[in-house]
Amino acid sequence: MISITLTIIILTGVISFTAFNNEKIREDLLFWPAQINSRNQYYRFLSCGFIHADIMHLAFNMISLYSFGEFVEIYLFSHPALFGNKAKLVYLGLYVLAIIVSVLPDYFKYRNNYAYRALGASGAVSAVIFSGILLQPNIPINLFFIPIDIPGYIFGFIFLGLSAFMAKRGGDNIGHMAHFSGAIFGVLYTIIMAKVIANYDVMKVFIEAVTGR
Repeated sequence: MISITLTIIILTGVISFTAFNNEKIREDLLFWPAQINSRNQYYRFLSCGFIHADIMHLAFNMISLYSFGEFVEIYLFSHPALFGNKAKLVYLGLYVLAIIVSVLPDYFKYRNNYAYRALGASGAVSAVIFSGILLQPNIPINLFFIPIDIPGYIFGFIFLGLSAFMAKRGGDNIGHMAHFSGAIFGVLYTIIMAKVIANYDVMKVFIEAVTGR
């Protein structure tokens, strides 16, 4: 059976490639806060996560999603102590809700600015990555500019710091706030769902793994 992760990647690829060759589809689906605010086009909160600016943008997000998503979906969420047979549903909820939640800060900031538009799955991908880091904090991650593996939780702190700084600085047409918001949502969603469904204390396990206690 095909995984949720691969299904998302295939669907996102098909829609993105269609939008590459059709400007109207792209314009209709991208995240446009002013249009949402003035015309109640709420579908844009979700549709924006399935289109991308170009092939490189799409490839980076989908490779990142595949690298972490399969691991999170199949090996972490499906663990008997966590979500078990509810794993796929919980994982799908993580991804879909993260697309929406990650753009909410930018919606409130730019809802009266017709010049602001955005697209891409970066917020949802960040949510998946940070969910994985929370559950497996010492997972080794290799950054392009650091040629050695670093523990996932250290990467997480670096990522959040850089995202917050770049979002405040702005000017580079990258949705850093969506990255930050998606990451935070991924952590909170995982903590809450683990507690509600499995009575599993994610933060206690995370702290024990990081401190070695």
